[in-house]
Amino acid sequence: MKRIIVGLGEILWDVFPSGKVLGGAPANFAYHINQAGHEGYVISAIGDDNLGSEIMDSLANKNMPHIIQHTDYPTGTVQVMIDRKGIPSYKITDKVAWDFIEFSPIVEELAKKTAAVCFGTLAQRNSVTRNTFFRFFQSMPSESLKIYDINLRLHYFSKDIIEQSLHVADILKINDEELDTLSDLIHIGGDETERCEQLRDMFSLNMVILTKGTNGSRIVSASCNSFLPTPQVKVEDTVGAGDAFTAAFIATYLNCESIETAHRYAVNIAADICTQKGGMPPYDYSNLTLNL
Repeated sequence: MKRIIVGLGEILWDVFPSGKVLGGAPANFAYHINQAGHEGYVISAIGDDNLGSEIMDSLANKNMPHIIQHTDYPTGTVQVMIDRKGIPSYKITDKVAWDFIEFSPIVEELAKKTAAVCFGTLAQRNSVTRNTFFRFFQSMPSESLKIYDINLRLHYFSKDIIEQSLHVADILKINDEELDTLSDLIHIGGDETERCEQLRDMFSLNMVILTKGTNGSRIVSASCNSFLPTPQVKVEDTVGAGDAFTAAFIATYLNCESIETAHRYAVNIAADICTQKGGMPPYDYSNLTLNL
């Protein structure tokens, strides 16, 4: 069954030394949801500038459903540097269009039909977009899923924003470095499984999805503790791999597959994304999942 699944937050240009590619975690997520056969919408904002026009052209070329608002602020950009292991670091522009996403009637109508939404921390740095997030959540059907991909970037987070997000979320997606940061912030300890269990119980989450780069990934729910190693691939860069993982997992899980099966799909898709540049490379989802 095809469902409406939304990536809510930043859309931007990831600017590499070699050129720019379309990005932003919610936009990446929505792209991979579409690849998996659902209707993946991105909700964001751009400026009245050439970069914004190029975003609209790119979304059209990728056949991505979207609600993109136009603002008086510039289109977002992030300077991305990649180290020798393919790991990115970021310089993020302040006061850009996606800081000012409004809760419009068209956004509200989409929220009422949304089966799942993925959101992060970065776009909540401004109160305008943060308020839109929570109004969107309130408008969603009661049985819908809210996935909090915590996505901590530079200094753009606070304990209050993280805890508010965790309290509304059904699923937390976090990487190993973010788990360490969050553990210090809210004073939890133990090994990775114990900390995931504490987060699940403290915030009444359905599950915690933990990704650890080359060290594998783990999904902890009340009924399972699924660990899978990371496939060995030739890494071009890891930009968007986590977003692809989340999208593949959610797309499969909403098709009533088990957590373990959805986990296998997610690992396979994320590994392939690492072999290509940028967060939205072309690929055939069905071919990548044939042997799973």
